[in-house]
Amino acid sequence: MSATLRTSWQRTVRSAPAAIALRDAVTARSWTRAELTALGAEWAAEYGGELAGQRVVFSEPNGAEWFRVFLGLLAADAVIVPLDPGEPVTAKRAIAGNIGAMFLWHDHFLEPMGPPRRTHPHGPRLLKLTSGSTGVPQALPFTDAQLLADGRQVCTTMGIKRNDLNLGCIPFGHSYGLGNLVLPLLTQGTAIVCGVPLLPQALGEAIAQWRPTVFPAVPALLRALAGAEIAPVQLRSLRTVVSAGAPLAPDVAQAFHAKFGQTIHNFYGSSETGGITYDRSGRAALTGASVGRPMKGVKLRFGAKGRFWVKSRAVGGRGVFRPADRGELNSKGELVLLGRAGRMVKIAGRRLDPAEVERTLREMPGVQDVIVASHRDRADTLVAAVATRHTGEALREWLQGRIAGWKIPRKFVVVAEFPLTARGKVDSRRLQALLHGV
Repeated sequence: MSATLRTSWQRTVRSAPAAIALRDAVTARSWTRAELTALGAEWAAEYGGELAGQRVVFSEPNGAEWFRVFLGLLAADAVIVPLDPGEPVTAKRAIAGNIGAMFLWHDHFLEPMGPPRRTHPHGPRLLKLTSGSTGVPQALPFTDAQLLADGRQVCTTMGIKRNDLNLGCIPFGHSYGLGNLVLPLLTQGTAIVCGVPLLPQALGEAIAQWRPTVFPAVPALLRALAGAEIAPVQLRSLRTVVSAGAPLAPDVAQAFHAKFGQTIHNFYGSSETGGITYDRSGRAALTGASVGRPMKGVKLRFGAKGRFWVKSRAVGGRGVFRPADRGELNSKGELVLLGRAGRMVKIAGRRLDPAEVERTLREMPGVQDVIVASHRDRADTLVAAVATRHTGEALREWLQGRIAGWKIPRKFVVVAEFPLTARGKVDSRRLQALLHGV
């Protein structure tokens, strides 16, 4: 019989039922593997009677309640749809309706949403939600086997062991959080400390107190830590610091390394594929040269104009997916991203890939992130939004002599940092409003 998320967790619990599985950094409350299992069983006994094979959207912040519902849904054999807790209830209802969910769990209440769906014995175990290019949430189905493969690839490639302690700042329900926090716990018992305040000083104090060894993070959080008044000794317990969700500026990696003596490991993936590449040494993050080599079990196949296909047991659907990014392998076998496909614009009758301008700007010390596009209302005018301390004039001077004059944006929108979603990713809608508001 093939392993499932439920049987994998049961095996993990049997191996050491009294081992700590989850700890709240604020209250110091901890839960053993057996205690988390009991919470899930209680939830399933109260709510799970008619959920087998049905889609259930649930929304909880990181913590024991998240696992109570998640493990309860596993016990009820439901199709799990985790959602960001920051969404308003009206948005949660709309999402649940759009994907045909039978129930929505929110505010400790299981709200009916629609009639039961026809179930399939080998259907998906979990649906990841991604907005894609339309802004409307799309449901990506994943089987137990695909989710377990993602967890194995993450643990094997990153060297995450059962006796490690994961720092749980990223949302459990996001693809990144599922692969790097939830699945390592379910499959091998890697414990999580969560509930950590995200203010840099408080985060530094929590790391010093609870001594996590693995920290899956986002660039904005790492940038805040590097710039805060935190004693390097407070982060001494960390062995592996991972950055994903958005591009990591080399100057952030350099500042973090200079201050804490820690290298940051770039991690590149997508909701559709799970992890794709990982910078095992951390050296690529210091220069921005690449996003690392393919993860163990992942194969890349390249086609025309840098488009590539990702193949692994963790990829949803038929096991092969082509991201919107373009890239190439360098001499070290590392993936170098070349921008998004289909972004060619025309400026004064000449074709330009905005990624060329973005790469040149990212090479400027002090530039955290950048996006370049043609103006929505003036198609032949190039505009750029840049997260940096530099002025627009300084950015223009940097580009002069490095790229042709006609490729230099006419307008620069300079911000301290890009707006982020609750998942730590760049909020594309708010960024586009900034970009086209010039």
